[in-house]
Parts: sequence; structure tokens; C-alpha cells
Amino acid sequence: MSRTDSVAVAGVGMHPWGAWGKPFIGYGSAAARAALADAGIGWRDVQLVVGGETIRNGYPGFVAGSALSQALGWHGAPVASCYAACATGAQALSTARAHILAGLADVVLVVGADTTPKGFFAPVGGERPDDPDWLRFRLLGATNPAYFGLYARRRMALRGSTEADFAAVKVKNARAGALNPNARFRAEVDAETVLNSPMVSDPLRLLQICATSDGAAAVVLTSEDYARRLNKDAVRIRAVSAPTPTYPRTVPDFPYLASDSMASNSTATAAPATRTFRESLAHAAYEAAGIGPEDVDLAEVYDLTTAMELDWYEEIGLCAPGDAEKLLHEGATALGGRVPVNTSGGLSSFGEAIPAQAIAQVCELTWQLRGDAGARQVERARVGVAVNQGLFGHGSAIVVGRK
Repeated sequence: MSRTDSVAVAGVGMHPWGAWGKPFIGYGSAAARAALADAGIGWRDVQLVVGGETIRNGYPGFVAGSALSQALGWHGAPVASCYAACATGAQALSTARAHILAGLADVVLVVGADTTPKGFFAPVGGERPDDPDWLRFRLLGATNPAYFGLYARRRMALRGSTEADFAAVKVKNARAGALNPNARFRAEVDAETVLNSPMVSDPLRLLQICATSDGAAAVVLTSEDYARRLNKDAVRIRAVSAPTPTYPRTVPDFPYLASDSMASNSTATAAPATRTFRESLAHAAYEAAGIGPEDVDLAEVYDLTTAMELDWYEEIGLCAPGDAEKLLHEGATALGGRVPVNTSGGLSSFGEAIPAQAIAQVCELTWQLRGDAGARQVERARVGVAVNQGLFGHGSAIVVGRK
């Protein structure tokens, strides 16, 4: 039976990831047309377009919903645009879902697309002393890779992880990405190659940090009634969560590089939450969907680095804290394993096209749950979860399931 709080994923589409430097509108239009064709829906049937704002140099400010709608041919449908750092695509999906559940629309097109500069993200110019992200670059020189390295060192200290463990994650994801025609990097690598790639931010090497990329993804969501009229074998969005962190923050997250647990202890104002921010993302979605992590058949996680992927295993409940390396080396998270993670190849194989990332994760879960994932198909997949995290307390989790 369909749930009253579910909406149907009628169609999905992507523009392959790469580094061409072309306008993001072209990528987004291609992905949108692919999703509409997949759904069997005409552009003029779309009743709302939700666009994730493009993120040049780490900051939004470029139109999305209206620009994409114009490129496809304005026909009067309303538009919406949103920004939530790396969770932008998830919030775009949440906006679309809310409109459908509220009865304001039956067919919504969600699109995320970006064109990124070469190299790592950096803040745009200007003096912004009240901006914590600007401050971490200006005062500390703490680029994203600097944070990634600190976070990886934290895992090594807490869990005993090794550089070989991090390299094994890259080997796994590259193997999956080699099977994905939309991935930017489609060559398998071995652990020796990973460990001999240039050091970027100790202990992370070049092949253990995701690149920045151009790319796009689109999803067509419909109401349950409309899906029945389409008579399609659609999967469902079962839950979308986007909670904010709680005080005291006991785990440093960028751009906030310090925790505040000591300050809280000194004033005895509050005890730390039972779950960290990242742990709360998936568990809030599980609760909303009425499932637990034991029900998950596959996951797409935001692997900005190979070390972060190991953190996610524990944070979304695939294993107990400290058991991520064991899960990895047993092959449980590889294609053919008990609960494959990043069957798409992940950011490791795609790179970041920020407003498209969460939407691309839903594309992969949809293909998997429909049995359309080809050589990387997970057998008998019924439930998938996608998680990501970005700047300024943004993060999200999306549960997708079969009807």
C-alpha cells in the first residue's frame, strides 16, 4: 500500500559529470529532458520547477529554477529555487515533495546543475568578517582539504584507521564508478596506485579526495494519484530529513572548526545529544519512514574523502562505531555485498557538482530499486538511503523505497 506521506519518482535523468566549463543551464536542460522522457511526461505537464542554486566558488547567487524553466521553454509553470550548501538538491526535493503532499501540484520537476572552477572551492572575494567560512580561509588558511585531513586524522586517532583502509574505499568506489556511464572517472585503481598518488592534506592523497566537477541531475516527482494514471512502476520518496545541529556541538564541522562541548560543560546548560549531527540525519529519516538501518539494502553517502565514507557507515547505522573498517574489508559495502554503499561510484567517481549531488543520489537509488542499474545492479533492492552534509549546519537524508 502507498503511504499517505509518499510521493512517486516518475522519472530520473542525468547529464554525465565532467570538466568542460560550459554553462550549467545546458547540463541541467539535458538532465531535465532525460527525466521527463523517463517519466513519459511532457514538459507542459510540469506544474512546478524547483531548481538547486548553482554554487560557483562555494557561494550561491545564480538563478536556477527560472533559468532552467526559461531554457526548457516558459509555459507559465511556477518556479522555486533553493540553496542549502551540499544539501541543496535534497532541499529542492523536499520543496517539491511538500507541494505535492499539500495538494498544490501533481507533477514537479527538480533539477540541479553546476559548472565548477578548476581546483578546490574557495570563497569569493570581498571582506566578510562576520562570515565563518570567509574567516576560516582568511585567518587560518583552512581550505576544504585542510579540514578533510584533520577529520581523517581524527578517525585514525579514534578508530585506529590506517591509510590502507582509506585506500581500500577508493578501490571499491572506482570499481563501481567504472560501470557507470554518468561518472567522470571510470578507471579502476589498485591500492598501490592510490597510496602512491600525491599527498594533498596528510594523510589524504589526491585519489582520496573528490574533485570538483560539472554535471546535472533531475527527478520528476508526482502525486500518488498521478502515478497511478501513468501506470508506471515508480519508486517512492518515503522520507526527507534536514535537521540542524544541536548545542553543544561535540564534533567539529566546517566552517566551524571548533567544538563547544567544553563551554557547555562549564555552564552546565545542556548535555550533548545522544546522536551527533551526522548521525541524526539518517536516523530522522528512518523514523519518518518507519524503518531502521537494518531495512536498508543500499546507500549513497557523501564521500568527500575516503575517510568520510567510513564515518558514514557508522553514522547511518550500517555497523557499530569502530566497525566500519571491518565492514569494508569483509566486502559488505561493495557491489555484491550485504549492503552496498556508493554503487554509483560516489563522489570519488563523480566529483562535486553541488546542487546536483543529492538529486544524483536519488537517481542512482531509483535505478537500483527499479532494477535498471545494469552491471552495478543490487539484487532484490527494496530500500535505499542517501545522505550528505554541507556548510553552515546543512545536511540531509532521503529514504527511497519500492511501493
